[in-house]
Amino acid sequence: MKPLPKQGTVYFLGIGGIGMSALARYFLSKGWQVHGYDKTPTSLTASLQKEGMRIHFEEDLSKIPAHIDLIIFTPAIPANHAEYQFLLKKGATLHKRAEVLGMIAADYNTIAIAGTHGKTTTSTMTAHLMKQSVKGCQAFLGGISKNYESNLLLTEQSEYLVAEADEYDRSFLQLSPNTAVITSMDADHLDIYGNHDALLQSFTEFAGKIRKGGNLVLKLGLELTLPEESGIQTYSYSLDQSSDFHAENLKLKDGLYHFDFIHPNGKITGMVLGIPGLYNVENAVAALACSWLCGVSENELKNAIASFSGVRRRFDIRFRSEKAVYIDDYAHHPAELTASISSARKLFQGKTITGIFQPHLYSRTRDFASEFAISLDLLDYVILLPIYPARELPIEGVSSQLLFDNISKPSRLVEMTDFPSILDEIPFEVLMTLGAGDIDTLAAPIENYLSGREVKK
Repeated sequence: MKPLPKQGTVYFLGIGGIGMSALARYFLSKGWQVHGYDKTPTSLTASLQKEGMRIHFEEDLSKIPAHIDLIIFTPAIPANHAEYQFLLKKGATLHKRAEVLGMIAADYNTIAIAGTHGKTTTSTMTAHLMKQSVKGCQAFLGGISKNYESNLLLTEQSEYLVAEADEYDRSFLQLSPNTAVITSMDADHLDIYGNHDALLQSFTEFAGKIRKGGNLVLKLGLELTLPEESGIQTYSYSLDQSSDFHAENLKLKDGLYHFDFIHPNGKITGMVLGIPGLYNVENAVAALACSWLCGVSENELKNAIASFSGVRRRFDIRFRSEKAVYIDDYAHHPAELTASISSARKLFQGKTITGIFQPHLYSRTRDFASEFAISLDLLDYVILLPIYPARELPIEGVSSQLLFDNISKPSRLVEMTDFPSILDEIPFEVLMTLGAGDIDTLAAPIENYLSGREVKK
């Protein structure tokens, strides 16, 4: 790919995706004219339009700009998409999102956060820690930071860039970071990789992309085989086990975790993480490790971790009263569900927890049906929505019924249209929406329902 021009017109196929929209915001900030297509209007695309981007939601060739300097597409765009096919037949060069992000990141001291889960929160934490320090950063995030209400952070003159490194479609192999984190390597995206070994090999390749003299911060227990002469320093991290970076004196007080941060040169005492969730302390350790390695000061780390507000849809407490709590979470893999539900159990001990789960992808539901059932059985009551297909066509014999038949806790199958009225029939003290599809569209109606119920009482 040729070097990017300084300015021009960029066209996005799938502009509403979380990674694509961060890139779109970046180009807009650099003075580009930004146009794009997406399948469905969302609150995010509405924000992009308000910022000055021209977006349409139908496959309409007349809406494609006459002159385009750069075309970026998401792998989620189907091969038979009318605009995609038109541009290919025209002989236009189309670039994947990851390729363009890799080109931008090449000019920075890059911190890349990878892992089958935990990477969005960890990368957003890392970006916040860097942004609140004298170092500053640019950041391309896989979620909306609640501190900045954006998935893009910019700092003039900063040499640092924080990027969420996505293993889907091997996208993260486009990055050559100075510092990298690997949070987890659980089996996932088997529709892409075929088997777990192929996924593990991809993470090994990612670690091999770290620049000489750089750092790898690896979750304790994960095993990667790197060449002896890799030229990088490898560190381990964990929640509270003996490792290069970990937490000590971990205590839950008033809903937040207090701890001491242990690093290779000593400790920083009296840390308070600004968001709940025990697994978020582990994410915080990884984020603190990256920022510490980049030279962020002790006081800057301490103040920033306390002021971190979280990420939209990552253990996002949307409503809280004496009678009920509502948490919205992106968890869509069995390990993520276990972590999220277990954190809710610790935070709201003795409370009845009901989860509304929308499975994401037919292939993932088929591949992990028994694991999903085990995770969902951590709830007191389970509500299952139909599978969100995303990029996939239906697979015969695969539906939410597959999970329903394996869950031992009280459960029921419902439709999206049953909400929010169906909540009158469901027992809960803590309610969770869980999944990566369009279940997020239920958040506002549920929040309004709970607020209205409180008023009536």
